[in-house]
Amino acid sequence: MDESYVFFNGKIVPEKEVSISIRSKVVNYGLACFEGIRAYWDEEGQQLYGFRFKEHYERLLQSCKALYIDIPYTVSELSDITAELLRRNGFRTTVYIRPLAYKGGEGLNPTLLDDDNRLLIYCQPLGNFSGKQEMRVAFTSWQRLRDNMLPPRTKASAAYLNSALASLEVLRNGFDEALFLTDNGNVCEGPGENIFMVKKGKLVTPPPSDNILEGITRETIITLAKEEFGMEVVERSIPRNELFSAQEVFFSGTAMEVMPIVEVDRRTVGTGRPGDICTKLKSLFFEITVGKNPKYAGFCTPVY
Repeated sequence: MDESYVFFNGKIVPEKEVSISIRSKVVNYGLACFEGIRAYWDEEGQQLYGFRFKEHYERLLQSCKALYIDIPYTVSELSDITAELLRRNGFRTTVYIRPLAYKGGEGLNPTLLDDDNRLLIYCQPLGNFSGKQEMRVAFTSWQRLRDNMLPPRTKASAAYLNSALASLEVLRNGFDEALFLTDNGNVCEGPGENIFMVKKGKLVTPPPSDNILEGITRETIITLAKEEFGMEVVERSIPRNELFSAQEVFFSGTAMEVMPIVEVDRRTVGTGRPGDICTKLKSLFFEITVGKNPKYAGFCTPVY
């Protein structure tokens, strides 16, 4: 790829032509929301598949509504724009897609009433985000933002300072990723990932009321566990100590995909190796992302 293209101000343009003012509200106050989407390359079929465009863009528009960012596009239009952007870039590899809706006004006041609403979409190749096959995690002393502080169900750019501080703390202490607790001391999620545990044959994950992002990969894993493995999936609060006795623990997320956790707070999870349930779900997930399972063909948008 000789030149990178992005979607900016209503059209696809070379990335080198894009500029954002240093005075804009997105730069100064983080007044923006975003999505993380993947498109998966199938080498055998020579096809690139956008994964769950519809659900991601529905969530982006919900985030925009909550943050008073009005962008003049439908879910269908955003999906078509993204597919065209991928074609224009000529990607032949798995790609990460970042739509960013933001306030472009240059006034000093950090107001969401600014009418200068803009949309930017860029893409970049991305394989294994973490570079790891399993993770050692630890609880951070930083609490996850609560719904009456900054709504965690939106992917608000400003909220990711909370995530960055959590990751900084545990990475400097030698771990691979952080885990948040709620203000009630229950397990919440990672800085950019949802969490699951396997216990007594059930798949358990925190509920939306525990200040999690309602992840699309999370929803995919819940669907696969129920429909393909006949597992009971329970959404309930998980006390911190209960995670230590789980048979399996794993993350899910667009960037992280499905990632086994083998240690929590220096306590070995299960056998200390990726568990059978996580391994099977991960394998099925990757099969679906490249259009190999007709039952879930609707999750994938062929780009070429």
